[in-house]
Amino acid sequence: MRVAWRIKARLLYAPGLTASNEVFPVVSVIASSIRKGNVIEKDGKLYVVLTAENIHPGKGTPVTQLEMRRISDGVKVNERYKTTDSLEKAFIDERTYQYLYQDGDHWVFMDPETFDQVHVGKDVVGDAAPYLQESMEVRLSSHNGLPIALEIPARATFEVVETEPVVKGQTASGSFKPAVLSNGVRTMVPTHITVGTRIVVQTADGAYIERAKD
Repeated sequence: MRVAWRIKARLLYAPGLTASNEVFPVVSVIASSIRKGNVIEKDGKLYVVLTAENIHPGKGTPVTQLEMRRISDGVKVNERYKTTDSLEKAFIDERTYQYLYQDGDHWVFMDPETFDQVHVGKDVVGDAAPYLQESMEVRLSSHNGLPIALEIPARATFEVVETEPVVKGQTASGSFKPAVLSNGVRTMVPTHITVGTRIVVQTADGAYIERAKD
C-alpha cells in the first residue's frame, strides 16, 4: 500500500524570532507513527516528543499518548490522540554526531564533518545517558542552534557485571534473573548468562535481546 505524504511549509512564530527564520517544512502523519525525539507543530508552536506510547485497550479506541516539551519555554505537556489522528511533524536541523565524553552535567558530541563540538544537557539526553558509548553515532536535532532532541541507536552492547550464578540443572527456556550491566542499568537476563558475558540490549528500556556475537 502506498502512503501519500502531504508536504507543506508554514510560518511559525516564537518570542524574539522573526518570520524569516521560522519557516519549517511539516508533514502530516498519523499519531501512531510519532516517536521519541520527533518534533510536532501544534497551534503554531513546536514541541519535542519526550515519550510516545500507543495504547490498545481491550475495548475502545486505540490511542497514542505523547509527553512533549514546548521548545519556546520548556513547558511539558501531555496529550492523547486517536492513533489515526493527523499530526504535523516538523523537520528542523538534524545531523549525525559522534559521542565523545561526559563533562559534568553535559554530554559532548562532535560533528564528524566539521569537528565542531556541542554540549548537550540532561534535559535533552534524558534516559539515553547510560547507553551512550564513546564514538557512538547519534542523531541530534537543533532549533536556532540549541540542541532539542537526541536519538541513539536502538541497540547497544554491554557487559554483565553482576548476576546470580548459574544453577546446575536450571536450563528451562524462558526463565530470567536480575543482572547489572557495565553502564549501571539493571535488567533481566536468561538464567544461563554469567558475569563477564557481553549482551545486546534495547536502549529504550534496557531489555535483553541476545548474547553479543563479538
